[in-house]
Amino acid sequence: MAENSTPDILYTIVDEAPELASASFLPIIRKFADAAGVTVGTKDISLAARILATFPETLTDAQKQSDDLAALGELVKTADANVIKLPNVSASVPQLVAAVTELQAQGYALPNYPEEPTTDAEKDIRARYDTIKGSAVNPVLREGNSDRRAAKAVKNYAQNNPHSMGKWASDSKTKVSSMPGNDFYANEKSATLTAEQAGDAKIEFVAKDGSVTVLKDVWPLAEGTVADATFMSVKALSAFLEGAIADTKSDGTMFSLHMKATMMKVSDPIIFGYAVKAWLKPVFDKYATELKALGVNANSGMGDLLERVKGNSEITEAIAALRAERPEMYMVDSDKGITNLHVPSDVIIDASMPAVIRAGGKGWDSQGNKGDVNCVIPDNCYATVYDETINYFKANGALDVTTAGSVANVGLMAQKAEEYGSHPTTFEAPADGTIRVVLANGDTLHSHEVEAGDIWRACTVKKAPIENWIQLALDRQRLTGSEAIFWLDANRAHDAELIKYVRPALEVAGVADKFLILAPREATRQSLETITAGKDSIAITGNVLRDYLTDLFPILELGTSAKMLSIVKLMNGGGLFETGAGGSAPKHVQQLVEENHLRWDSMGEFCALGESLKFLADVKGNAKAGVLGEAAEVATQGILDNNKSPSRKVGEPDNRDSHYWFARYWAEALAEQKDDAELAEYFAPIAGALAASEGAILSELAAAQGKSADIGGYYHPSVAKKAKVMRPSATLNAIID
Repeated sequence: MAENSTPDILYTIVDEAPELASASFLPIIRKFADAAGVTVGTKDISLAARILATFPETLTDAQKQSDDLAALGELVKTADANVIKLPNVSASVPQLVAAVTELQAQGYALPNYPEEPTTDAEKDIRARYDTIKGSAVNPVLREGNSDRRAAKAVKNYAQNNPHSMGKWASDSKTKVSSMPGNDFYANEKSATLTAEQAGDAKIEFVAKDGSVTVLKDVWPLAEGTVADATFMSVKALSAFLEGAIADTKSDGTMFSLHMKATMMKVSDPIIFGYAVKAWLKPVFDKYATELKALGVNANSGMGDLLERVKGNSEITEAIAALRAERPEMYMVDSDKGITNLHVPSDVIIDASMPAVIRAGGKGWDSQGNKGDVNCVIPDNCYATVYDETINYFKANGALDVTTAGSVANVGLMAQKAEEYGSHPTTFEAPADGTIRVVLANGDTLHSHEVEAGDIWRACTVKKAPIENWIQLALDRQRLTGSEAIFWLDANRAHDAELIKYVRPALEVAGVADKFLILAPREATRQSLETITAGKDSIAITGNVLRDYLTDLFPILELGTSAKMLSIVKLMNGGGLFETGAGGSAPKHVQQLVEENHLRWDSMGEFCALGESLKFLADVKGNAKAGVLGEAAEVATQGILDNNKSPSRKVGEPDNRDSHYWFARYWAEALAEQKDDAELAEYFAPIAGALAASEGAILSELAAAQGKSADIGGYYHPSVAKKAKVMRPSATLNAIID
């Protein structure tokens, strides 16, 4: 159970690689923070903890887990919030089921996840599990807008030590394919609510016979809120996917689907399922009855399907025969035969598309060979960003990392803004008919004619977050003098409503001449031209583009998005410091378990720590915390300057080595600084001990590698086993403890 009191800084317990790294790094943070009278607590927002907190009635008192996410959600609405938030799992259904299975094996009497609930009890269980799926964490904690940029030290290091970049050829066949229409972009409607329209709206389905089904009975809409509604035709989607597969075969490229089936936890898993059905269409057509009897759900991916049909030789042979006819598929893991369509959470667009682009437009096929790729992104809202990026590099060659400027981001994300807040208002049309939004005053705000199965969704962004976002953009442009672009498409319904906020605000501030408003395609081209010329740009975007761009540009500029400085200025005065956009790195865990080598890079944690401490010094008047924060930045620079980041290969320095070096550089900076003599005196012997013990510590860390590691669970590892694995140096532990 996490602490009940509120420490000065709260460090989140999460999942996978960043949580393993915390077992090594958090004791160091606490040791140093204590010297400044700074308390560092934890809140457990891991997938396992969220599952346990959802079903307390099935657990013993000793097993019960407090709802730390809810507690943090309240804290971030206060001026006292100072949270260091690490990446967590945004669970797809297969991940959720795997976590439940693991917890059950550990003795937690959790109910199974009902794939097809029939009874009221099963429907209740399913509804409770569904609150955990997808991006259940970020919308709760992000009570502020995003300021993401490369820390100066990180950018300098990337320019001086350029990462590998694939070569782009002008005749590359790699491209982006999207629906020609009838998608979310084409069908979007948007409006800004007036005082007369505000209140509790509802969402209804009207059947052809006039009968009305309420899909959502209370949807609060405040004055000034931008409210959207749209749908994707599944007939058009299916036709597009079948055409894209044929087109890929004709081009001789690889088929790859790029979705966000974690954050968009209702709509994108459904779209993903249609891609699986399109790929296996002859099999689904011929064996529909058998597949249904086996419990196959295409939304869960080909991995689950293949597992369910492996006892039916006729179906497995039909799949194998069809695969021989299909084009090559982009592989997640060629050695293990894990395809692009295996699991909906395996290929996440904001990471997968930059990886293809950084590699020169190349993906890996089933034999482990590189080749050109048909990047299938069905909806057109943001696909143009990747399409334009590919076109730019085909014409101009790969980005020169040594001279490239930087694209920072100011992102509109507070209070569940835009599509990422659409989970409770996304529905599959139950039949042919109309889905409409009915306002509190009885008026219909939006209405769409739909066919059975069409994917309809609605979302909002509130007035206060929009105004805060614009002000944050004004502040960042004033502080940097950089080119600043609002990535807004006047031809898209939602963006047109935001422009109505943006233009007057720029005029009132007298800075309209310092900002551009460009649609995503044009903004992409402008930003690439700017950074190619060695200059900087600020991308001022909505929530989804914030997510996409803070992977795309850092992966091109820095080689990774995990090293981004990510500051969320909470709207009520607190601070949320996110440790980069690098995901939770499940493959890193696999390597640790097999070889006891963790290649996770804690650079994001290092950057966030310094900012958190300096923020604490500012708001609490704790000068010692400020000294710690400045010294942490010196230590971060030391890691980069001396190349002490983790290596990818077993037997070479890993994450634990980097923590030793960070602690040493941090202690040395504190011992040498002149602003606080007491801290200098306290840390001088620690710095001396860390330096004198270098040989012993590095030897003990190296000796731990090369053999399997037992952490006691994947989603719910043992605290003791995790600590034993991640803190193998008795010498270092003695100094820190």
